[in-house]
Amino acid sequence: MLTLTYREVGAWNPRHISDLLRLVRQWLGRRGVRFRYVWVAELQQRGALHYHALIWLPRGLTLPKPDKQGWWPHGSTRIEWARQPAGYLVKYASKLDSKVGTGFPPGARLHGHGGLEDFGRSVAQWFNLPAWAREVCDLAGRAVRRKGVGLVDRQSGICLPSPWGVSISPAGTVTATRRWSYIHALRDVAGPFSWLPEAAPCVPSP
Repeated sequence: MLTLTYREVGAWNPRHISDLLRLVRQWLGRRGVRFRYVWVAELQQRGALHYHALIWLPRGLTLPKPDKQGWWPHGSTRIEWARQPAGYLVKYASKLDSKVGTGFPPGARLHGHGGLEDFGRSVAQWFNLPAWAREVCDLAGRAVRRKGVGLVDRQSGICLPSPWGVSISPAGTVTATRRWSYIHALRDVAGPFSWLPEAAPCVPSP
């Protein structure tokens, strides 16, 4: 797990994380290693943004410290082996909802991933859909956003308008109201856990 910290509070730039990932990808590419990663952004109490990135490496290969390599000249870095990577992700990702709009620089991405195979990309795309869209879209459809149209199911070509409407009162109060629900939502939808075998029925002990 790689932690990237800024030296100065206002030093953030949207290109910094992209440049760092590009340099790590090049370093791994020269060693014939596929670059697989997930990262999340977090806001420190002092108001500075920093990043936590999980990078999958083969046994025996250690990533050099990006600040020592000149890959992260904006502050300090820390590398540690993540024994339970899913736990780390849940820990940091769970903080995002409570911190959105409370100090994050405008335009800052909150998370990213790369190096996933087709199935992994399908799962990531599904999780990034709005909650209402996850009720009617499966992994095969891969609903995508089309500018000026909204969500479109790539498999069927059907446009999926949002059932939510937003209104603004004369006093400036913003209200979101669900106007309808899709028929048969959640029925026969192959979500990301559909490949798991069905659990055996629970039989009470005598």
